[in-house]
Amino acid sequence: MEKSPIIAANNNFDSQTSKENGKRTGSYAATNIILNHEFSDGLNSWHPNCCDAFVVPASSEYHKGLTTEEGCCYAVVTNRKECWQGLEQDITSGVSAGSTYTVSACVGASGTFQGSAEVIATLKLVYQNSETSYLFIAKKSASKECWEILEGSFSLSTMPDQVIFYLEGPPSGADLLIKSVMITCPSSTACDRSGTSSVSTDDDNIIVNPQFDDGINSWSGRGCKVASHDSMADGKITPMSGKYFASATERTQTWNGIQQDITGRVKRKLAYEVTAVARIYGNNVTSADLRGTLYVKAADNRERYIGIASVQATDKDWVKLQGKFLINDSPSQVVVFLEGPPPGTDILLNNLVIKHASKAPPSSPPVIEDAAFGVNIVTNTSLNDGTNGWFPLGNCTMSVQTGSPHIMPPMARDSLGAHEPLSGRYILVTKRTQNWMGPAQMITDKVKLYLTYQVSAWVKIGQASGPQSVNVALGVDSQWVNGGQIEISDDRWHEIGGSFRIEKQAAKVMVYIQGPAAGVDLMVAGLQIFPVDRRARFRHLKRQTAKIRKRDVMLKFSGSDSGSLHGTFIRVRQLQNSFPFGSAISRTNMDNEDFNAFFVKNFNWAVFGNELKWYWTEAQQGNFNYKDADELLDFCTKNNIQVRGHCIFWEVVGTVQAWVQSLNKNDLMTAVQNRLTGLLTRYKGKFEHYDVNNEMMHGSFYQDRLGKEIRVNMFKTAHQLDLSPILFVNDYHVEDGSDTRSSPEKYIEHILDLQEHGAPVGGIGIQGHIDTPVGPIVCSALDKLGILGLPIWFTEVDVSSDNEYVRADDLEVMLREAYAHPSVEGIMLWGFWELFMSRPNAHLVNAEGDLNEAGKRYLSLKHEWLSHSHGHIDEQGQFSFSGFHGSYEVEVITVSKKITKKFVVDKGDGALVISIDL
Repeated sequence: MEKSPIIAANNNFDSQTSKENGKRTGSYAATNIILNHEFSDGLNSWHPNCCDAFVVPASSEYHKGLTTEEGCCYAVVTNRKECWQGLEQDITSGVSAGSTYTVSACVGASGTFQGSAEVIATLKLVYQNSETSYLFIAKKSASKECWEILEGSFSLSTMPDQVIFYLEGPPSGADLLIKSVMITCPSSTACDRSGTSSVSTDDDNIIVNPQFDDGINSWSGRGCKVASHDSMADGKITPMSGKYFASATERTQTWNGIQQDITGRVKRKLAYEVTAVARIYGNNVTSADLRGTLYVKAADNRERYIGIASVQATDKDWVKLQGKFLINDSPSQVVVFLEGPPPGTDILLNNLVIKHASKAPPSSPPVIEDAAFGVNIVTNTSLNDGTNGWFPLGNCTMSVQTGSPHIMPPMARDSLGAHEPLSGRYILVTKRTQNWMGPAQMITDKVKLYLTYQVSAWVKIGQASGPQSVNVALGVDSQWVNGGQIEISDDRWHEIGGSFRIEKQAAKVMVYIQGPAAGVDLMVAGLQIFPVDRRARFRHLKRQTAKIRKRDVMLKFSGSDSGSLHGTFIRVRQLQNSFPFGSAISRTNMDNEDFNAFFVKNFNWAVFGNELKWYWTEAQQGNFNYKDADELLDFCTKNNIQVRGHCIFWEVVGTVQAWVQSLNKNDLMTAVQNRLTGLLTRYKGKFEHYDVNNEMMHGSFYQDRLGKEIRVNMFKTAHQLDLSPILFVNDYHVEDGSDTRSSPEKYIEHILDLQEHGAPVGGIGIQGHIDTPVGPIVCSALDKLGILGLPIWFTEVDVSSDNEYVRADDLEVMLREAYAHPSVEGIMLWGFWELFMSRPNAHLVNAEGDLNEAGKRYLSLKHEWLSHSHGHIDEQGQFSFSGFHGSYEVEVITVSKKITKKFVVDKGDGALVISIDL
């Protein structure tokens, strides 16, 4: 369940308008171009270069030999293996050629070195088509006892594509300490960024002539004509602001529109917010989709389109289109344009503003008073008081009957634990004339914002002519919210389960049960809606995780002096957990070194978001593009990252190229065979997995055109061409109870049917695009699928909430449930960087590299799932501990020396004995 290719590179349509703290401002004398220069905002805007760093709070006595002013904090750069490793900041947008800048940094050093250590200030200058160079600024000897001031200056004769300032120098093993950094331009005229300068200030609009006061100067038509106006339609259309607006007319294609070339005015790795005021006119079109798009041409002439924003425009009023974008590379051309309405319909633009996006303030944890976990908010669920509290939705009839189950539905029981029996009474709904008719109840005053609610009930239907869908739904003001869905084709009671969360205050919240066709009776028993205690569930999952992801280990030491090892101190440290934690990446991400560093450090598997899909590798028949996939694969290979192949085919018709859809049956069969042969031969042995035919539960293009056997043949042919990869099915809404098309039961039937016809299905992919995950519901799906004995992977996990803490909680639910389940063998996130994900408010890292609460939670879990131990060797020359599977390092520390050895803890049933020769 992914976005269309044209907007896949950047499609977060949510705009953030809050002000940024400590942002770079305009051209004032002696303005510091370093962001967060005194580390008051942690390491925000700073990045450790191949090492680690943290900020020591003002109140800390971390380095007792150093004194700091009251209220001051400082950065500690540690785990440095080389003298060049240190702390850096990208200052590209803050400097310009021809100006002289002064540098002043308050620095220190600590560690085991003798005497003093040199601290060096350096510039890294990156040019697109030539080697990277380095510019020495200044150095200063620093001792362990006091802070020193490092001072110097620099100027640039030409402007590189990227300028990175960093501090380095002390010997390996020594910590570099930094209290503050100032880089200023003493002359206001020399550093003026106004006028014709290519560098804009944060508050500057990079659009020239944004309100058409100078006619259509700097604007042009993209395949159409443009003109400026003070009014149109006999004065009925006038500007919303200012005196003028522009029109794009004589449009013959949806992509025709008004455009401006902004090359040289946008800077790489900076997020920009876009606001346009626009409308449509003519051709009897009253409403149409209006899109803001970037055309980007890279230095190597590769072209791409980035979707910025979308809005439903009308011919009645001006509307505001808002979005964000970020460019990772230094392109040779960037053009912004409006497009979308049908041909013949004019696009009118009143103004356009593009400026450096202000940073949103971090979220605060939701304050929830009296959560009452596990308490049912449904009134009279036992029906002891007849139908009191309930009402029929629509012109149907309700009555209370007996004979429903007395036991709590299993998924609810897993959340609530021991519970009193249900009453055995149920609501019978008859004389239903619409599928939405059923029992309902108002719960407006009982639902609390930001709490995740689990939904559970027993449901049954009367006589029907075929399978019937039953849905627990919520009406939240005018919005429909899915609380769980199931398909029933017999006369038994069935458990229905789901979840929901409300994040904005509603005037009216109603729960109702609906779904079966008109005339089909509906029965509902024991409806439970209760807030979920996630922390209690996490405690259970931690115990379960230890059982399946850890192993008892005994280290047996030997060597020439092994007899004297008794009592020797040792330290065991896990270097990496071997469980696959991966993420989707794209070719454009590789142009951002900050993205690359975070990805390589925190993930060990990758999947390409679009670059392996057929619509990407052969958008036009016979014109192949494997360059992007080749470069991504090379990047992963160099960084020891294993890769999933996603995907060979995609069964949903909307994702199939027009030229493929236009083929007759014979030519389509030939094209399918050529796709298999071309891809699997080119990358033989390179991909660990393949998603063979994506989303077969939700689409049937190839099956409809070529027959049911084509799905089996795709698996068979792929296996014949490359024996090494595991071949997966892959689909969405399998784990959340919200979609009858892809329930665990139907997914199992689908997999078994493929296998029975000879398809070598080797793995089960659950995408994991989920809202409001509830542990027992996810676990129930995994339990059901686990009976097939195939490895289960979560292949595209993302969760979304505008509150970072709620998003972090959702992510933790998914990661803990997956990691604690014995059938799950890998977890892939569907991205992590803002503006490069298919869902808004799903990112872990903000657009310019700042870690948000969801990202912090992910790293916290990764840290929790590393094992460390220390102690002393016993009299048998042994040391025992329990650790997660993965690679380790053990340090044996004697009076005379320290010995380091590495070892691996593999998966296994019994205790692992490892002999270590000293």
